[in-house]
Amino acid sequence: MEEYQDQSLRGKVFHKLRENILSGVYQDHEELREAAIGEEMGVSRTPVREALRQLELEGLVTLVPNRGAYVTGISSKDVRDIYEIRSMLEGLCARWATEHITQKEIEALEEVILLSEFYLKKPGQEQARQVAELDGKFHKILYEASNSRILEHVLSDFHKYVKMARTLSVEEQDRAVKSVEEHREILEAIRNKDAGRAEALADRHIRKAMENLRNKQEEESEWQKSK
Repeated sequence: MEEYQDQSLRGKVFHKLRENILSGVYQDHEELREAAIGEEMGVSRTPVREALRQLELEGLVTLVPNRGAYVTGISSKDVRDIYEIRSMLEGLCARWATEHITQKEIEALEEVILLSEFYLKKPGQEQARQVAELDGKFHKILYEASNSRILEHVLSDFHKYVKMARTLSVEEQDRAVKSVEEHREILEAIRNKDAGRAEALADRHIRKAMENLRNKQEEESEWQKSK
């Protein structure tokens, strides 16, 4: 029982730290102090230490002997690589979803799109936050509809890794509108049982998001150089 509790605590600390790293609460190269994290989460240093080792295996933390743990985070290249891999896997996911999706899941996707269209009419940061959350929900439903536990797990993790990039991608009104339109096209292909078209559209959707993100990163880089 005690061993189970230790694993449960480690999992709790691991998921919280990973969420904080991927959402930008912890910055790159920031030191993660075991004592401070343990006090904040109300746990001993042991589950914190184990969680940090697990995060190191995922490449999100670097453990330096006799110095401590430091955030590695997700680099721009990591994001590009993830989007490249996602484009292929999301296409496969859409194909399999076409074959296995239920009417309830189709209705859930339709609801997400309608809500997205509603929030697109709302100006400001609230719009970007809501659209980003709904984007995540749309893809989560597709992952579940693929009827593949392995594919769902891999794509869900990738989705978490690029959380900040996804939000940045839909902050731009034009891209946000096009993204929702692309979701509707994917849904229509799935509804029509056109697996080939659904796969092609899902692949294109991720590549468009990747292209938009790359343009924003280049603009940011040029702006930094001009300062």
